[in-house]
Amino acid sequence: MGKRIIIDPITRIEGHLRIEVEVADGKVTNAWSSGQLFRGIELILQGRDPRDAHHFVQRSCGVCTYVHALSSVRAVEDAVGVQIPENARLIRNLLHAAQYQHDHIVHFYHLHALDWVDIVSALKADPAATARLTDNVSNSPWGGTNYYKNVQARLSTFVESGQLGPFQNAYWGHSAYKLPPEANLMAAAHYLEALRLQSKAARMHAIFGGKNPHPQSLVVGGVTSVMDLSPERLAEFLFIWKETQAFIKNVYIPDLLAVAAFYKDWGGIGGTTNFLSWGEFPQSADEPGSHFMPRGFIKGRDLKKILEADQKKVTEHVARGWYEKGDPKHPYEGETKPAHGEYEPDDGKYTWIKAPRYDGASCEVGPLARILIAYAKGHKEVKATVDSVAKQLDIPVTALFSTLGRTAARGIETLVIGEQMEGWMNELITNVKNGDKKVYQRWEMPKEAMGYGLNDVPRGALGHWIKIKDKKIENYQYVVPSTWNLGPRCGKGTLGPVEEALIGTPIADPKQPLEVLRTVHSFDPCIACGIHVIDPNSNEVYKVRAT
Repeated sequence: MGKRIIIDPITRIEGHLRIEVEVADGKVTNAWSSGQLFRGIELILQGRDPRDAHHFVQRSCGVCTYVHALSSVRAVEDAVGVQIPENARLIRNLLHAAQYQHDHIVHFYHLHALDWVDIVSALKADPAATARLTDNVSNSPWGGTNYYKNVQARLSTFVESGQLGPFQNAYWGHSAYKLPPEANLMAAAHYLEALRLQSKAARMHAIFGGKNPHPQSLVVGGVTSVMDLSPERLAEFLFIWKETQAFIKNVYIPDLLAVAAFYKDWGGIGGTTNFLSWGEFPQSADEPGSHFMPRGFIKGRDLKKILEADQKKVTEHVARGWYEKGDPKHPYEGETKPAHGEYEPDDGKYTWIKAPRYDGASCEVGPLARILIAYAKGHKEVKATVDSVAKQLDIPVTALFSTLGRTAARGIETLVIGEQMEGWMNELITNVKNGDKKVYQRWEMPKEAMGYGLNDVPRGALGHWIKIKDKKIENYQYVVPSTWNLGPRCGKGTLGPVEEALIGTPIADPKQPLEVLRTVHSFDPCIACGIHVIDPNSNEVYKVRAT
């Protein structure tokens, strides 16, 4: 048995996650992913009006603010049989795409980049050389020797005060960092600029959604709060979209390529085997046939055979989770019966996260799954962008099956989906000019019904399932991306995707397992979406903070 390393809590994520790995001969030989808080929103929903479900579920998390609401209203719409108007489809696409732009920028710069960028090393950089580097690799609107001198001075203030703020408790100086000081300074500067941009990107949700976080414009049957589709409102959305997309093209993608060029060995580390996407961004009423990002299932990395994805093949396992014993169940029949016990990773239960399986397979979901499926299906925009990135980095497309590929895929789809937003916006503007402002379709609640809502959100495949009886919610289950990615072993002992991805990871220093963080962060964990604490007597939701 090798040396055990426990990282608890994993920081720079949403929620509370514990990762335990076993290391022998400098590599990870075993891994366990454990969510440390209980999921309870499904229980809160029982007996409530189905029309209210999306208001509850989108408060699973303060990051995934819109996506749960979208999946929830789709589930109810499927149950009651309503078809939303064209304008509602366009506005939903725009809101969802804005979530991608915001989330992926935040993830790369503020959650994941510090696994590759040594902030303290940036203090040694030559500002003039950094300015020349920026001119060579980026079309950044910021630059010049004085600009980088000012950034360096701000970083020095953190270090000299002994209070590193957001850069606290990192493994600065670790041997696994490979960027030269100038590249570190450039990335640190763009970290700060991205902080400003993300607040602007969030405004796109407020324009069509009423507010951010937790937009209020979604309803079963369409959208509200956009009945006044004025030219000023449309122009404001377009202005912010253009600024955000310019940052993605001129800063995010060049930074991604610049950093990746020093870490090409990570194109062979951190890969998984199976991939699932529900598809997203309907181009017409034909779903999923019209999805801009296609639906599919990849088994055993076989890109020559993309299988159809059917929600009927989804089951959730609780053999290794802190729940009452039970057989694997489809979400329609799913149960959430907590039964906390000891942390027993070797042969017992060790997490609050369930273990989703598709047709029995543990599946990675998220940007890499979407990009692989789209690329294999010949998606024009995705294929061109992937081939361009692979050529610039001089790596094969198969290098996507890795931590590096997962990180690259997130940037690639941010660019591709962002470009598509202009077309949806033009369609909406044309409809409004022609007098079509319909955004809602009336419907009636049946006494009994069942339905599901699928979407693919920034972190991956999301599904909500609802059963309605006497016009109330009888059962509600949702399987979120981080449940797919961060889930444990199932009853058959098959590892979850993150656990699988960590096997074989090189560890230079067991006391500073930076390499483990690289792969875990590449999945952009959002544990709060899947797990919550609730007092069964008072329904009071507790907030737990690691200190």
